[in-house]
Amino acid sequence: MSANPFLDSALVHGDLYRTGERLAERTRALREAKVAGRDVAEVIADLLARRTLPGAVVLDIGCGRGTSTLRIAARLRPRRLIAVDASAALLDTVRARLAEAGAVGSVICADFHHLPLLRAVADAAVAAFCLYHSPTPAAAVAEIARCLRPGGVAVLVTKSLDSYAELDQLVQAADLDPDAARRPSLYGSFHSGNLLDIAASHLAVLDVLHEQHVFEFAGVTQLARYLATTPKYRIRPADGPADLATILRERLPAPPYLTQSTVSYALAARL
Repeated sequence: MSANPFLDSALVHGDLYRTGERLAERTRALREAKVAGRDVAEVIADLLARRTLPGAVVLDIGCGRGTSTLRIAARLRPRRLIAVDASAALLDTVRARLAEAGAVGSVICADFHHLPLLRAVADAAVAAFCLYHSPTPAAAVAEIARCLRPGGVAVLVTKSLDSYAELDQLVQAADLDPDAARRPSLYGSFHSGNLLDIAASHLAVLDVLHEQHVFEFAGVTQLARYLATTPKYRIRPADGPADLATILRERLPAPPYLTQSTVSYALAARL
């Protein structure tokens, strides 16, 4: 069985995030299919607001396209907001979205294992849906802790190992990837089950939340848009969402197609 693509550095820095298009399409497909579960960026902002005073310095590490960055800017009004990601293309998107929203923030292109920031520079940090790209997530948490002042807080967010497992069965049933149900979880490095232990390796955990998210794909076109952008499967053929939708229509029972994910949050502090 092939290795976890989220831990393949060449893939992560190549096809997955060389541009923001693939991530944006996958995010849109999930957002449109979502029927239950709170908005993640709003939960992050809520958790930070419990412990962060106005005028704080906040880091959004592994910020992706900047959805949480924008929510933090609007909700917390930090004195300084720094968005960090290893993808220059994603940071271009963040910069543009901040400017469009009239929000103040800066961006840094960096590996979250080696943040080019001073010790104890930040009052708060977020690392959402990114630490499962690290083979050593505890080392990344140590680096986050280094950047926090004493008493500063971090919100770490990930998903459960069995997230979207129902789609494994659909992909295998459609004979698009015969090994779909046996492929490792994308979240194997940092997931709901080990979140607490990894967060506690360098921070004092204050709270852990687990929330169920449910998705209902109303048709094969919507499902194909997600499947064409997730790196988990080795889909044959891979000729784009339109051709994939045709295959799914021929081989799967009628929609809707349901799947679910557990989203987990750790609120932690540097002592």
